[in-house]
Amino acid sequence: MPEQAIDHIDFETLNKKALSKPLVSHIYTADPSAHVFNNKIYIYPSHDVDAGEAFDDLGSHFAMEDYHVISMDSIDSVAVDNGLALHVNDVPWAEKQMWAPDAAHKNGKYYLFFPAKGYDGIFRIGVAVSDSPIGPFKPQPEAIKGSFSIDPAVLEENDGSYYMYFGGIWGGQLQRWRTGTFNAEHPENPTAHLPKDNEPALTAKVAKMTDDLLEFSETPKDVVILDEKGNPILAGDNERRFFEGPWVHKYNGKYYFSYSTGDTHLICYAIGDNPYGPFTYKGKILNPVVGWTSHHSICEVNGKWYLFYHDSSLSKGVTHLRSIKVAEITYNDDGTINTLNPYKD
Repeated sequence: MPEQAIDHIDFETLNKKALSKPLVSHIYTADPSAHVFNNKIYIYPSHDVDAGEAFDDLGSHFAMEDYHVISMDSIDSVAVDNGLALHVNDVPWAEKQMWAPDAAHKNGKYYLFFPAKGYDGIFRIGVAVSDSPIGPFKPQPEAIKGSFSIDPAVLEENDGSYYMYFGGIWGGQLQRWRTGTFNAEHPENPTAHLPKDNEPALTAKVAKMTDDLLEFSETPKDVVILDEKGNPILAGDNERRFFEGPWVHKYNGKYYFSYSTGDTHLICYAIGDNPYGPFTYKGKILNPVVGWTSHHSICEVNGKWYLFYHDSSLSKGVTHLRSIKVAEITYNDDGTINTLNPYKD
């Protein structure tokens, strides 16, 4: 739901109509990455705080500084905050803005992947490791070599390989890497360096990980989204083009690449035949929520599929104070996903 409409919302009524309730309400959480480890649900969100920063299109007001892991014994059970898992002060290379993370498990170790701005003002992606899915996590001393932008999401394949998807435009800086190196010109303009509306949209990136999950094993590749005619989605098609928040899950042998459209506030998806794509656009998963951002993950729990997402209804529309939620998603026989409305009529 666009930011400008918030002043006219009756939040008491809206919350009664909400498809789901916040999983936790004692802190603000957003950008939930959900996984099932050892038959238990673990959610890795960002932790929203009111840092007093002014609202801008660079996302300066999203000043998150740490991570808490939320766990659930079942999809209907109480969500438990397991306390501080990692703080920016513990990460040698990171200065601020610990945005949307993800996690993975391999050989008894748990890996937390997170974006943060370094002291040079550039977003990179780091890794922290723990013996427990709830942490505490010990960060690597440097960011992943060759990483940039935001919103890491890691796919585990059946053969034991792992792929990281990442990227976000505007404040996520993806557009500043179009030439392969960071373009620092016009630092206060989040839309500088974007393609023209009639040019192919910028894409998320994907890279296979090394066996220890600490680095990329290859140069990141473009994750291309195609339209129904097989052409790349254009930059001006802002109801379908990638903005941020990539996620990949597998269903019936197909790869589903889902993502946020940012300024049009949708969660959309495209389908492909392999981890690299290309992916063909298929539709919307979630219509706009209260607040400017929309960010999600998709996880299978006991044979059913669930969308983990967030909105700003608990904070009465304050954009940078969000709450994580969960709702079941369903598939049609042709593999398409039925669109969810976050608030009932």
